[in-house]
Amino acid sequence: MSGVPGVVGVVGGGRMGVGIAHAFLLAGASVTVLERDPDAAAHARGALTAAIGTSLDRGTTTESRAELEARASTTVDVDDLAAAGLVVEAVPEDLELKTTVLRTVEAVLAPDAWLASNTSSLSISLMAEALADPARLCGLHFFNPVPSSTLVEIVRGEKSSPELIDRAQAWVAAIGKTPVTVNDSPGFASSRLGVVIALEAIRMLEEGVASAEDIDAAMVLGYRFPVGPLRLTDLVGLDVRLGIAEYLHSTLGERFAPPELLRTMVAEGRLGRKSGEGFFLWP
Repeated sequence: MSGVPGVVGVVGGGRMGVGIAHAFLLAGASVTVLERDPDAAAHARGALTAAIGTSLDRGTTTESRAELEARASTTVDVDDLAAAGLVVEAVPEDLELKTTVLRTVEAVLAPDAWLASNTSSLSISLMAEALADPARLCGLHFFNPVPSSTLVEIVRGEKSSPELIDRAQAWVAAIGKTPVTVNDSPGFASSRLGVVIALEAIRMLEEGVASAEDIDAAMVLGYRFPVGPLRLTDLVGLDVRLGIAEYLHSTLGERFAPPELLRTMVAEGRLGRKSGEGFFLWP
């Protein structure tokens, strides 16, 4: 069970999807990224090519650009994923969208191929209910940015095959990251803990307890966080953080209620790094 599948598919060519594809590519897999239209596929291809260039510049691969690019492709045709031994879904955090994607991909895969969702909070068990074979799905929750993160959270759904979980742990190790395995529960372990800290930091800012800079410094210097909770929210995206908080609020109760400041900033388009402004300015 060592190593990665020979062919890996990734559905969604955004920042996370490209990062996941890049990680499997460096581990020796051939990778195909599925996107919704030609423009999105071209953008994903450009981002993956840039990531390959960064790896070459930093000396994190012994392969040549030609070798890596020969194993990387993008497509708009789901049939091009038919040869994959593993397909990772990395589309936005919407249960219906993810379920539709997984069901569509499953229809073209071989019976012994596996599926994974990169969801950071949604139920793997609910997604699996829509599949012909629920045992073939688990969660592979990568962290942003994928290249520099060292953790992948493996989420065991109610019907996830034990063989799949064993394989997932081996895949994560093969791409140079550390797996933690959790049972399916709203927010799993990482999002549940990370979001509650971030929401409290936003409430503190809302109440005027301290500035964003000082709240973050308290956690970085006092608790050795690599990055403060407000800056991390900017990196994740305030809209993404709000969506997760709303889901956890609906499933786990009032302690995850989103602060009004978060709702206001999202409504105003201050989404963090991707919009240029969140709790901090991003030139």
